[in-house]
Amino acid sequence: MSNFRQRMDESRGLARLDLVLKRAKLVNVFSGEIHETDIGIHQGQFVGIGTFENAEKVLDLDGNYIVPGLIDGHVHIESSHLCPEEFCSLLLSHGVTTAVVDPHEIANVLGVQGIRYILDSIQDLPFNGFVALPSCVPATELETSGARLRAADLKGFLDHPNVIGLGEVMDYPGVLAAKAEMVEKLELPVRFKDGHAPGISPQDLNAYYRAGIHTEHECSTVEEVRERLRRGFYVMLREGSAANNLRDLLPAVTPENSSQCLLVTDDRHPRDLIQEGSIDHLVRLAIQEGVNPIRVIQMATINTARAIGLLGLGAVAPGYQADFVILKDLNRFEIEEVYWRGKRLSCRGERPHFPKSSIMGMTESVHLENRSPNRLKLNITSAGALSARMRVIGVQGHSLVTSEIIRELPVVNHCVVADPAQKIAKIAVLERHHKTGNVGVGFVEGLGLTKGAIASTVAHDSHNLVVVGMSDEEMNLAIDTCAEMGGGLCLVRGDQVLGKLPLPIAGLMSNLDAELIAQTLSEIHAQARNLGIYETIDPFMTLAFLSLPVIPEIKLTDLGLVDVSKFQLTNVIL
Repeated sequence: MSNFRQRMDESRGLARLDLVLKRAKLVNVFSGEIHETDIGIHQGQFVGIGTFENAEKVLDLDGNYIVPGLIDGHVHIESSHLCPEEFCSLLLSHGVTTAVVDPHEIANVLGVQGIRYILDSIQDLPFNGFVALPSCVPATELETSGARLRAADLKGFLDHPNVIGLGEVMDYPGVLAAKAEMVEKLELPVRFKDGHAPGISPQDLNAYYRAGIHTEHECSTVEEVRERLRRGFYVMLREGSAANNLRDLLPAVTPENSSQCLLVTDDRHPRDLIQEGSIDHLVRLAIQEGVNPIRVIQMATINTARAIGLLGLGAVAPGYQADFVILKDLNRFEIEEVYWRGKRLSCRGERPHFPKSSIMGMTESVHLENRSPNRLKLNITSAGALSARMRVIGVQGHSLVTSEIIRELPVVNHCVVADPAQKIAKIAVLERHHKTGNVGVGFVEGLGLTKGAIASTVAHDSHNLVVVGMSDEEMNLAIDTCAEMGGGLCLVRGDQVLGKLPLPIAGLMSNLDAELIAQTLSEIHAQARNLGIYETIDPFMTLAFLSLPVIPEIKLTDLGLVDVSKFQLTNVIL
């Protein structure tokens, strides 16, 4: 019998199938309804819905709900601190069977070697892991990254079956100005090009869309969502560990435009992944906010598949890959079982175990040149001054957006220092890739820090070493601790190291089990609260974004303070 005839007989219920789901309440993302039906599965695909009597295995669902496997349309594995195998295992336990990952974090440290590591780690897993090639390494010329990727470097990955898109195009001024290097990347033959344009004007959005960039995850207001929807963008509603935009943006979603909206996590810590979940967490939040559950599930499945061009994924329908989730209660969205290509991989939160790839060549990524104890000092020239007027980075809870604040800070021995009374800390970014000795120094308000220091080699996007503290001595101890670990996170107070998490893979990730990493993170987060950091601030995730010079309003890199609106360096001292 020909393959074509075989497929016809399978879908008509005339051939023996691998699996039939009986008495399922199907959440149908196409028709927008819930209806009871049997579902046929054979060789990893749905063959149809209706009546199927002949099967190797029959699973009676007794009225439980079936929804398609969830899809995360934009996420960075590195931000979880987990190796790819642990990350994908954790997502599967939360009903996420597909993720589009952008490895620009590890690419900024290790270049093409980092991209290969991600691809090699995910390609043989029972998980749909797709890669959007990093478009902006480095993100800007206002920082020093570990690598530089040109279009020619990316072309070498285009034939890989897991590579499907161009990652978030952060250099939107380069797009609008038609810079040759950016145009070359935008002309690469990929399925989709991902957007990242906070602060872009509505008029310039027209050009950004015409460049072939049709998704956006950096909206923080309802009006920004509407401006993008009006131009045809797919808007990614984000809820990560640091950026919590979902509740603020849901009022922009209507029955008329919801097909253009999808759910993404972007950056999420393992502690939050384990305790709250991934896309399933976003689904629960949206349902709690009053959005119709069917519409929410569409935003977590078929909408994402359509936006990104994931053919055959995102639905329970004939010819689609048999990825699905079983639920008892749709509104509570508590996951009973997770299937990938018709095989059960998780039951009630149990994680599948995946062997881990070698990390040889991924370590030894911290190379500091400036070891002087005076490397953090910020001198002023005004003789006898007791204070100085400064530009200070203002942190906002649950947001990646910062503000520029003008403050008077104390001067001691001709150096501007942190001010515990105003809860203003010193911040520094040290170049760690090429031993340039570059150190950018500034000040930050809004963390709540009143004593001690915290440091990290996770510092978007170039991932230099970032440290915040109330004294140079504590900050230097934190810097040296991170360097001795070969990368990671740490906290200090006085001359004591209170806690640390080594991240040997590019200074970003660990191949330890997710639960152990989450436990360590919980412990150091508790220590951060003891240093005064506010409950509304995720200490290390927030710290990681204070050096990202593509999100408004001001940020600090190894080259100095950046005015993001002007894409140029500016003075810290006024």
